[in-house]
Amino acid sequence: MTALRPVLDVRVQTLILGSFPSRKSLQARAYYANPQNQFWRLMSEVLQENLISLETSARYRELLAHHVGLWDVIAACDRRGSQDRSIRNPKANDFSSLRNRAPRLLRVAFNGKDAAKAAPEFAASGYQVMILPSSSAAHARITFENKLKEWRKLIAP
Repeated sequence: MTALRPVLDVRVQTLILGSFPSRKSLQARAYYANPQNQFWRLMSEVLQENLISLETSARYRELLAHHVGLWDVIAACDRRGSQDRSIRNPKANDFSSLRNRAPRLLRVAFNGKDAAKAAPEFAASGYQVMILPSSSAAHARITFENKLKEWRKLIAP
C-alpha cells in the first residue's frame, strides 16, 4: 500500500502528520475519509470552520488557508485492515524537501502515538513538535472534549 500525496504549500506553518491512511481513506484517496474518525470534527472546532460539510478539495483549501498541512509518516507498508498495529514493513516518507516545500513550517503535530515515533527526528531538525491524542475512532478511551482540549493547542501562539 502507498500513502496519499501531502497537502502542503508555501504558507504552511503547522504540519499534521498521521501514521498511515485507513483503508477507507486509501480507497477514497482522501485524508481521514472514514466518517468515524474525528479528525474533521476536531479541525472544524479548532479552526472554527465547518469542514465536515465540505468536499475533500475544499477541506484541503481551508486547511491551507489556515496555514495547516497534512501528510503521513509512512509512505508505504504492508497492512491488513486499518489498525496501526497491523503495519508491517513500513517505509518512511522522504521529508528531505520539506523546508523547500513549506519554508514557513514551524510546528509538526503528530496525530497519535504511532505517528509520534518520528517526533525526535523533527525536533532535531529544529521544528516545534506536538503529540496529539489520536483522532481515530479506535482511540475512544479519550473523550472528544478531552481530545479537543489538546488539539486546540495547534492554534495557540
